[in-house]
Amino acid sequence: MAKKSSKTLPGPQALQWVKRDHDAISPSYTRQYPFVMQSGKGLVVTDVDGNRYLDFTSGIAVTATGHCHPKVVKAIRAQAGQFIHMSGTDFYYPQEVLLAERLSVLAGGDCKSFFTNSGTESIEAAMKLARYVTRRPYFISFLGSFHGRTFGALSLTGSKAVHKNRFGPFLPTVLHVPYPNPYRPPTGISPDRCGEYVLDMIRNQLCFHLIAPEEVAAIFVEPIQGEGGYILPPNDFLSGLLKLAHAFGILLVVDEVQSGIGRTGKMFAYEHFGIQPDIMALAKGIASGLPLGAMVASSTLMHWEPGAHANTFGGNPIACEAARVTLDLVENGLMQNAEKIGAFMISRLKKMQEGHRLIGDVRGLGLMIGIELVQDRVSKEPAISERSQIIQRCFERGLLILGCGRSTIRFAPPLTIKRKEADTALAIFEEVLTEIENE
Repeated sequence: MAKKSSKTLPGPQALQWVKRDHDAISPSYTRQYPFVMQSGKGLVVTDVDGNRYLDFTSGIAVTATGHCHPKVVKAIRAQAGQFIHMSGTDFYYPQEVLLAERLSVLAGGDCKSFFTNSGTESIEAAMKLARYVTRRPYFISFLGSFHGRTFGALSLTGSKAVHKNRFGPFLPTVLHVPYPNPYRPPTGISPDRCGEYVLDMIRNQLCFHLIAPEEVAAIFVEPIQGEGGYILPPNDFLSGLLKLAHAFGILLVVDEVQSGIGRTGKMFAYEHFGIQPDIMALAKGIASGLPLGAMVASSTLMHWEPGAHANTFGGNPIACEAARVTLDLVENGLMQNAEKIGAFMISRLKKMQEGHRLIGDVRGLGLMIGIELVQDRVSKEPAISERSQIIQRCFERGLLILGCGRSTIRFAPPLTIKRKEADTALAIFEEVLTEIENE
C-alpha cells in the first residue's frame, strides 16, 4: 500500500529537480503537481524524497503491466544483450515478425502491421494508408477527439484549442462532427438516441452540404473518447458508423491508442461493440513503457509499394520483445483482472455518486474509468476548479490521478491492480471529495 511520509510535499529534492526542469525543459509540458519519480514497482511509485504513491495514471495508460514487471524487465535485458537496433524498414529480424504475427491474430486474422514509436505516428500512418488505398482526400473526425500532435494527427484532433493555438493552418480536408455523449446529449435528443443523431448528421448534413461521401477516405474514431473525457458512446453507435462508412466505401479507423491492450477488459475496446474496423492505431500500453506503436490493417488494404512509408525506429527489437511479454501477461490474466477490478470500482463509484453532489456521472469499461464533476446535477456546469483541487489534494495524500475533458477525473491504473489497492485509492478519493464539498 502506498503511503506518504510526514515530510511536506513536495520535498526538497523534488523542488530542486522541478527548478532544474523549468530551466532546461520545454514549458509546453503539462504537469499539475510536482511528482518527481525515482522508482516504481507494480502500482507503487517512489519520488526522489522517498515518498510513496499509488499510481492511478499508468504514465497516461502506458504501464499496462505495472512498473518494472519482472518478466518485462527480463525480456528487455535479454534483447539488449543481443542487439539494440537494426531498422526494420530496411532489414529483417524475428522480433518484429513475431509481434506482427501476434497482432494479426489478435486483430481477427489476415492483418499486417506497420510499426511506429507512438500513437500520433500510428495515426499518421493510418491517414496515409487510407488516402493511398482509396485515392480520396477527406477525413471525418469527432469533436473532443485526441489523435496526436503532429500536423496530420493534430488536424484530426478536436479536443482543446490550446493544442492548435498558433500552429495553423491544418489539413483543410478534415471535418469534425460531435461525438455522441449520453450524459450531455443535444437539446431535445434522448441519451439513447444521441448516436443516431450524430449518424444522421454525417449522412444527411455533412455529406450533403459540405462534401460528397465518395471523396471521404476514412472516418477516425475512438471507441471510448480518452482526452475528451472518457466518454462511452451508445452501444449501437460504432456498428452504425461502420455500416454508414462501408455504404460509401469509406474506411473506418479506430484509435485504440489509449483504450487498447486489455485496458477495458477486452484486448481492444471496439470488441465491446461487435465491430471489425478496417484499420487500427495502437501505442501506449502495448510495450509496458517502451516507445512502440502500430498501425494494423487488413491485408487487403496494406498493399502500398516499398518506400511509400517507413520509420527508422519503429518496431525496435527491444520494444518488440517487451510487447510480446506484455501481450502474454495481458491475455493470461491481466485483461480479466481489469474487467473484474474495473467493475468493482465503477460499482463503488456509482454508490459514492449518490452521496456526493459533485459527481455528475460515472462511466467506463474495465480500468478506463471517468468521473465527471459538476457544480450541480441539473445544470451540469463543469466543476473545473474543484477537479483541479481534488487532483492536487489526492497527490498530497499519496494518490496520483489525472484529468481529462473539461472536468472529468480519469482512473487508469495498471492492469495488475489488486482489490486492496483499489480500496485505498477510492478511500483517498472520497476523503478528498468530501473535504472539497464541505468547503
